[in-house]
Amino acid sequence: VMGESSYKNMRASGMDDVIFSGSGARPARNTAEVTLFLDNTDRTAPAAFNDADELQVSRRIEREAGSLYRINGKEARAKDVQLLFADQSTGARSPSMVGQGRIGELIQAKPQARRALLEEAAGISGLHTRRHEAELRLKAAEQNLERLDDVVGELEGQIESLKRQARQASRFKNLSADIRKAEATLLHLRWTLAKTQEGEARSALAVATTLVGDRAAAQMAAAREQGIAAHRLPDLRDAEAAAAAAFQRLSIAKTQIEEEAGRIRARQTELERRLQQLDADIAREERMVRDNADILERLRVEEAELNSENAGAAEREATTRAAFEQAGATLSQSEARLAALTAERAEAAASRHQIERSLRETAERRDRFARQLADVDRELSDIVARISGLPDPAEKRLLVEDALARLEESEAGAIAAEQAVAEARAAESAARPPLQDARAELARIETEARTLAKILNATSGGDLFPSVLEQISVERGYETALGAAL
Repeated sequence: VMGESSYKNMRASGMDDVIFSGSGARPARNTAEVTLFLDNTDRTAPAAFNDADELQVSRRIEREAGSLYRINGKEARAKDVQLLFADQSTGARSPSMVGQGRIGELIQAKPQARRALLEEAAGISGLHTRRHEAELRLKAAEQNLERLDDVVGELEGQIESLKRQARQASRFKNLSADIRKAEATLLHLRWTLAKTQEGEARSALAVATTLVGDRAAAQMAAAREQGIAAHRLPDLRDAEAAAAAAFQRLSIAKTQIEEEAGRIRARQTELERRLQQLDADIAREERMVRDNADILERLRVEEAELNSENAGAAEREATTRAAFEQAGATLSQSEARLAALTAERAEAAASRHQIERSLRETAERRDRFARQLADVDRELSDIVARISGLPDPAEKRLLVEDALARLEESEAGAIAAEQAVAEARAAESAARPPLQDARAELARIETEARTLAKILNATSGGDLFPSVLEQISVERGYETALGAAL
């Protein structure tokens, strides 16, 4: 309880050994507490505890948690307890507490150790402890003074910086006032310009409105003319479409007739070529028939001569008979071929007559279609002439489109003029609040200037530094708060 911290001096392996570990009949404890009562009726205790007649010093050890000291119920340090007992020339290490081997240790002790023993016996060991603490506190105070010197140096640098900032704040204040005046002037100029632009836009709107009326009247007149032309145009278009369809139909028929006439001409040419070939074949066969007839007649004459003369031999008779039979066979073949060629010639002649009749019919059809085509051409020319006598729809359409385009341009100009007027009004409306704000800000700044002038006049006599207002630096936007604070 007197502040012993060495478990070896207590002949233990640890401070927890002083706690009851239990027995066969009683359980172990987790804490051990000792309280020492001291008489203080003569008021010799330290000033912090000298208000009671009795001092209660207690020490509570908790297993694996350390010790807790209390003096009169208040927590205290182990050093405070040791100083309390040292002032009374007692304690855990007091000479009055003689332990085992203490006498031999004192006999063999060195002078320095004996001095400590004598100081403890004289009751001044507490003073040495307090002196050591005072020296530590003095060193700490010296270190604090050194740090204060550094802080003073830094503050002096900051003071110089604050002086510069104060001068900058003064210049900033003057520049801010000039800027506000310039902004107010600029806003007034913008407002004047917006009013001028509004007047110009109104004039442009009036001109555009007049132009829109003129263009609308022209567009209505063109629309009326277009309606009249459109009312007459469907009948003419129907007639033109019917004539064009008839013309197309006759053109197709004419083309087909011309193609058919070409095919007939080609067929006629082919038949004429075949007729010429057949005529040549017939002439050749007739020559062969005449030749065979001459040969037959000559053979007959020779046979008659042979019969009359009766001088030919059997071989000559047989040869002559064979030649006669061969000539008869050749004659029969020639006659048969002649008959076939004659029939083919008759057939070709019939085909030729039929082709000539077809050509005549085709020519008649072609002439008839040509006459119909001429009639259609005349009708189409009449329709075109009638259409050309009417007003030109394309020109009317162009006039209407031109009028519509001019109307759209006029409407666009009117819209642009209205937008310009709206923008001018918006610019005027937008310029009025800043102008009013600028005027209010100017009045506020003048009030602040008068207030600051009064403060400067009141604080201008004999100061070591310039006015504090000149050293104040504020960011943009906090001027109002500064003025209110001042």
